[in-house]
Amino acid sequence: MSVLKRQHRQRGGRWPSRIAGFGVLLLLLAALGLAGAGPAYRLELLTLGAAFNVLRFGALLGLAAIAVALLALLVALLCRRRGVVWSALFTIAATIALLAIPWTYWQRAQSAPPIHDITTDMEDPPAFVALAQEREAAPNAVDYPGESFARRQREAYPDIQPRHFPLPLATVRAAAEAAVLDMGWEIADINIDAVDTIEATATTTWFGFEDDVVVRLTQQPDGIRVDVRSASRLGRGDAGANAQRIRDYFEALERRTG
Repeated sequence: MSVLKRQHRQRGGRWPSRIAGFGVLLLLLAALGLAGAGPAYRLELLTLGAAFNVLRFGALLGLAAIAVALLALLVALLCRRRGVVWSALFTIAATIALLAIPWTYWQRAQSAPPIHDITTDMEDPPAFVALAQEREAAPNAVDYPGESFARRQREAYPDIQPRHFPLPLATVRAAAEAAVLDMGWEIADINIDAVDTIEATATTTWFGFEDDVVVRLTQQPDGIRVDVRSASRLGRGDAGANAQRIRDYFEALERRTG
């Protein structure tokens, strides 16, 4: 009987399963850190610096989960433990998928210039008026930073240019407002007096960062020129978010005018 028991006893004992289980635990902790940092900051449970530290720690836990899962995979293959093999492979795949989002954001942040105020008109940027008080209370300036930002923007985002629409002003104005709502921004003011502008605030999904946008319409002989300025209230750089926001807005506006 003892010989039969030894034959049926799993190779490696409990260690392959324990190693794989530890890898799963690290994966869960990494997911908690990476997914929870933003909401914790939005709920004011963490400062921004602490939230970023949680993100870094979550990424390190993810790397540790992959390392432990690789060890579990090696042990499981040597011990011919098919169930542990699949568990380790799942942990590796799930952790890679989990780390893909912060890795992509980090790469984008590294390639983007350290600027946070983007506009289609660097000579005469649309001004924040209704949102001036909110921006004065934030770390970043109300006024456009000037040539240093303009030079970096020209190098990094040459496609950020004003758009022209051969349509009546009222038509473009209505489309511009509708496109702002399509983007999910909160409108702060619509000015149709001396300067035709729409001011709005865009709130990011994960961390809840507030970025301000102003859309300016200018009557020209051949139609309406549309300029957009998007500026972050917080942060030295924006990882390209403001430039992408302007691109997305113009796409929404073209759909509305098309």
